[in-house]
Amino acid sequence: MGHRALIAYERPDRTYNLHYTHWGALNLRLKRDITERTPFGSDDPDETLPSIHRQLRQTTTAADVDRLLNGRDLPSTQVEIEPRAIGVTLEEVITDHLDYLHHEACYVVNRDFQVTAYRTHWFGLQYDCTTVENAPTVGNGALRTVRWYDGEPVGDGHAQGEFRALKAVVGDMVDRGVFTWAEAIEYMARKLDDWVDDTEELLINKPRLVE
Repeated sequence: MGHRALIAYERPDRTYNLHYTHWGALNLRLKRDITERTPFGSDDPDETLPSIHRQLRQTTTAADVDRLLNGRDLPSTQVEIEPRAIGVTLEEVITDHLDYLHHEACYVVNRDFQVTAYRTHWFGLQYDCTTVENAPTVGNGALRTVRWYDGEPVGDGHAQGEFRALKAVVGDMVDRGVFTWAEAIEYMARKLDDWVDDTEELLINKPRLVE
């Protein structure tokens, strides 16, 4: 199954290159593993990877990426070295690229390699009630940071369990006719906002059809 995530690396022009990892969402470990020496989260530093990463941040086309990477014997890394998208805005990442059901996390890496780790919360209710049969997975959810202590995400499991319980209750209310689907999303967004304190960050992305 994997623990999928997207990683957005800031470019000099303040747009982002978007990369994929199949296992990097596990315990939000890439927050620790992505560094200037290991930009793609490899276990052992490789002197070629920081240079490749710097050059990728300067590319402007897919052809540039191909010229940089083709023919190279690249080491194994936690994050795919070839970007899925280049030069996108952060808003485009969380609205058009991030799948809130299948991507368990999203990392934003600034130019100084400060890494912000977000957990994804999908607003879809098709697995929590019978009334809603399907829901978009892209552009339909929330990103939430969690508390960290001594290099560990101590609030991670609690935050995920809290949201799963919320969805179960809200799904039941939709089936009982208490909420429409649009009202259910508004309610979940408000509850998340109530739960997040001043030390955490919350980004809400509601689908356009319920705005």
